[in-house]
Amino acid sequence: MKNKILIVEDQFIEANNLRMVLKTAGYHVCTIARSVQEALKIISTEQPDLVMLDIFLNGDQTGIELAVILKKQNIPFIYLSANSDQQTFALAKQTNPYGFLVKPFREKDVLAMLDIAANLHEEHLALSRMSAGNSISTTQDKKTITDFGMIGNSPTLKEVTRYIGIAAAATAPVLILGESGTGKEVVARSIHENSARQKKPLVIVDCAALTPTLIESELFGHEKGSFTGATDKRVGKFEQATGGTIFLDEVGEIPIEIQSKLLRVLQEKEICPIGGKRKTVDVRIIAATNRNLEEEVAQGRFRLDLYYRLFVFPIQLSPLRDRKEDIIPIAEHYLRICTLANNKIIAGFSEKAKQMLLNYSWPGNVRELIHLIERSVLLCEEPLLDNVFLPITKKALVQEVAPIKTITENERDHILEVLSRCDWKIYGRGGAADLLEINASTLKSRMKKLGISKRFD
Repeated sequence: MKNKILIVEDQFIEANNLRMVLKTAGYHVCTIARSVQEALKIISTEQPDLVMLDIFLNGDQTGIELAVILKKQNIPFIYLSANSDQQTFALAKQTNPYGFLVKPFREKDVLAMLDIAANLHEEHLALSRMSAGNSISTTQDKKTITDFGMIGNSPTLKEVTRYIGIAAAATAPVLILGESGTGKEVVARSIHENSARQKKPLVIVDCAALTPTLIESELFGHEKGSFTGATDKRVGKFEQATGGTIFLDEVGEIPIEIQSKLLRVLQEKEICPIGGKRKTVDVRIIAATNRNLEEEVAQGRFRLDLYYRLFVFPIQLSPLRDRKEDIIPIAEHYLRICTLANNKIIAGFSEKAKQMLLNYSWPGNVRELIHLIERSVLLCEEPLLDNVFLPITKKALVQEVAPIKTITENERDHILEVLSRCDWKIYGRGGAADLLEINASTLKSRMKKLGISKRFD
């Protein structure tokens, strides 16, 4: 018999449907509770292994208040929720649940969420036992980090690698959160390559690089003649990823009118090409964003129901400035790669160079560090890398006497600076065209005329 589960839900039909799904899957279901007080009595007598918890219940107390008690008793719980407002969702998140299930419940979603919750709880118990026995193996930790392609020694990175292992063993959607350059694509690749889908395609979509008019066709495909210019049939990214994984990078950039179609894929596993018929797809979705999706929801730019569907298993990546312990290991790793690629012999970093790396704030995170190591290796002529070519600060620029530039030169430099700040993103909110307050096609035309092209792939 599988784990014993308590359902805390005041709507009889929904609670009964959920009970039938669980019993059919082999779970033992406790007496259903409709209020916090009923739940506490059942917990004391039937001792459930996991609680499935609605937020709004009969009586004066909410599921969020019960969650606080469950946390103290070390009982794992999953929230059952309709589309609550952003404030309620933020309060629920603070209790650190093992997941969210959105009404109406679908059997596959329920069972996948329970698998994730069980894995998470086992991991937490194992960590607690190891911590109590003070028996964590540093060698094993390093091996795990290497296995997942993540370099470093910080506790936050070890937590990320642990989550990668859990996500790889599951099938539910994953939402990777973090600043630009923190390694969201690396995490997505690691999850796919260590999952049961590893032999099937991993299709990567940069949502920020797609124009609003093209994104629907790119994701879901179109039939020949379905719109002006559709001279051939296009197979969309979701269909290309059949049996495998699709990684939606910068999912917060997807226009609100397309989000409903993405929601259908998550809910029904269906796509509808433009001008075509609905079809079923077997795809695991991993999404990532550097935006605060809760703020996007509050501003009406991102659907709350889509956020719930994606927020089954979030992985938060910390900026490099908050994990200084990882800077030198990452730098040394890419120093070895770059010296080999450029047929150079550089033994390592001098203490001066290491200190320069540690003192810098790394606004571009790991991506910026990698690019800097590449440049420093190319310019290094010594057996030890003694100088890293950090970006020039504003203070240093003020001290220099700059020659007078032409209007064209100034325009080119200004566009380059803006492109650099937004990581060469042109379209969408926060893109270069948006910051410059010009049309994206106009910006592309100016870039072509000024001979501006991306310097790093």
